[in-house]
Amino acid sequence: MNKIKLEFENSNGETLAGLLELPERMDRLSSFALFAHCFTCGKDIAAASRISRALAARGIAVLRFDFTGLGNSDGDFANTNFSSNVDDLVRAAAALEQNYGAPQILIGHSLGGAAVLAAAARLPAVKAVVTIGAPATAEHVAHLFKDRAEEIKARGQATVLLGGREFSIKQQFLDDIEQYSSTGKIRDLDAALLVFHSPLDAIVSIDEAARIYQAARHPKSFISLDRADHLLSRAEDSEYVATTIASWASRYLELEQEHQAGDHPDLIDGEVLITELNHRFLRGMYSNSHFLRADEPQKYGGSDLGPTPYDLLLMSLGACTSMTLRMYANRKKLPLEDVQIRLLHERVHAEDCVDCSHSIERITRRITLVGDLDDEQRQRLLEIADRCPVHRSLENEPQIVTELVD
Repeated sequence: MNKIKLEFENSNGETLAGLLELPERMDRLSSFALFAHCFTCGKDIAAASRISRALAARGIAVLRFDFTGLGNSDGDFANTNFSSNVDDLVRAAAALEQNYGAPQILIGHSLGGAAVLAAAARLPAVKAVVTIGAPATAEHVAHLFKDRAEEIKARGQATVLLGGREFSIKQQFLDDIEQYSSTGKIRDLDAALLVFHSPLDAIVSIDEAARIYQAARHPKSFISLDRADHLLSRAEDSEYVATTIASWASRYLELEQEHQAGDHPDLIDGEVLITELNHRFLRGMYSNSHFLRADEPQKYGGSDLGPTPYDLLLMSLGACTSMTLRMYANRKKLPLEDVQIRLLHERVHAEDCVDCSHSIERITRRITLVGDLDDEQRQRLLEIADRCPVHRSLENEPQIVTELVD
């Protein structure tokens, strides 16, 4: 899988660390998802990383990140609360949209599930929400601190052992989760909902899944993770969750909605349309029957989700050259088995370019002809290569007319 680090700021200007799992083949990218990890965990917990990788393998890119004060993210966990977690999610979604694409799927594990249920209303692009072993409300975690409640109330904070680690919990955290005792956010959810829960979950009772399901409107689905523990410790449980999400989400997501061929029926033959897919370099390119992406490499500030404009220029020339050679070989019945073309665009000094009078740009085209061809046939094919239509258009210095339209 392709992994890209993505950093962004929380509402206090502190840097949060994220990791974007992308499909190995970007032409199979269908949508983006945002993953919220469990309480006091991190983005690299086994369940989060396994599910993210498995979804990426199925064409769904997933951003997982560390909430403020956890993992590799800046900030003090003691100063965070459930509301700040929801804000972190919204910030993560904005960073994902700005750099790659808006998340259409929210996935939350344990308290992260309650967080995605609360954040969904603030993210209009979201069409599907998934909870895994999640409580119906954030107030559910109050039981973790009941033995220290008096100390927290008296001193303003206390050290609590959670998952084998010590965390400082302040009164403001308890005050904050009291605001999230209602399932109203779930009733108001304007997205399809999928609830995963194990009847063996010893951390969050399966009764919480029932509360989520009963509060939600349709479309909603429930899947029992029999034999799974709360953290999905077994790899096969995470794989099952990812496989199910990918299949289920396809029913509710208009996958590639803004990236579909035929979305612009007004385009005539020979006309193309270029649209912005983010506010950096990612662009959608449409003909009346095809869709492609263009982008820039990460080192130049892009997302590397498509070829660069110059890559596309070379591809156009190379494809046209190859087609022209094949047409000629077929017509002349030449024993041409295969054509391979490599092209390189360079900017060179005029004095280094033998045939350049004023241009300092050069395209080198290297052609490999496979087949039982004699020298005369090979030379003739080399001459034909220079006659491809795109080659001629480039040499003719076409006039480019730019017009501003409404």
